[in-house]
Amino acid sequence: MDAATDTFVSHRNLLFTIAYEMLGSAADAEDVLQETWLKWSGVDQAVVENHRAYLVRIVTRQALSRLRTLSRRKESYVGSWLPEPLLTTPDVAEDVELADSVSMAMMLVLETLTPTERAVFVLREVFDLDYDEISLAVDKNPAAVRQIAHRARSHVAARRPRGTTPPGVVREALSAFQHAVETGDLQALLDLLAPDVVFLGDGGGVKQAVPRPVLGSDKVARMILGGMLRFTGWTMEPASANGHPALIVRFDGELDTVIALRLDNGLISGLYAVRNPAKLSHMEQETALRR
Repeated sequence: MDAATDTFVSHRNLLFTIAYEMLGSAADAEDVLQETWLKWSGVDQAVVENHRAYLVRIVTRQALSRLRTLSRRKESYVGSWLPEPLLTTPDVAEDVELADSVSMAMMLVLETLTPTERAVFVLREVFDLDYDEISLAVDKNPAAVRQIAHRARSHVAARRPRGTTPPGVVREALSAFQHAVETGDLQALLDLLAPDVVFLGDGGGVKQAVPRPVLGSDKVARMILGGMLRFTGWTMEPASANGHPALIVRFDGELDTVIALRLDNGLISGLYAVRNPAKLSHMEQETALRR
């Protein structure tokens, strides 16, 4: 490989992670990487002092541009929009901060930020870039970046899961949830759900899914059990999605749904079911994420 290709490949997983955290879409992140490579391949390597910083700057700018396109696309999206789940490698779960930043719950919180706030938050809080580097990536002066970072942190802190839940506790909750659904045990399911639990389903207008959020433990439990009992030939299996335990639902052996959850104070407070087939391609092969 030539020097430009070698450098790009060595930073590829980092660049993909930045693009994915900014976009919530693996397919769009891959497109951004293609655009980043095209720009990078035309750069005179000899005049670039810090290759990593330069590549991060390119990928951030490309992702910001793509974010605005995605915002328009989401306005016409059928039903709830959820981030695209990734089957992640074991080392992602071991990096607690990285796993937290790509969890389905956190990705949904990031959706509530403006594009620039999201870029600044991701680069500062997840990848620990200094304000000068971020200012070059988002085309703002360092003082403005500091203000944006403070505003984004406050916004996220008010909405993120209340405390980090150990992976073992999440796995236990997921296993108990799976057992309750497989046995049709309504009371066991109710015991796992927070009173204000929310269920979101993403079918993208292609697969049947709840058209709007379902709120409350009783409604969510009865909807889940009622929906599963109507069908036969389905199985559930544990997996690691976005650095956290999740469930894969298969119908007649075919991947149909990925269910991620959010825990607060030991109870399931969020259930996120992705059924849109276009969003499930990265659940067949592990994706490496890096900081």
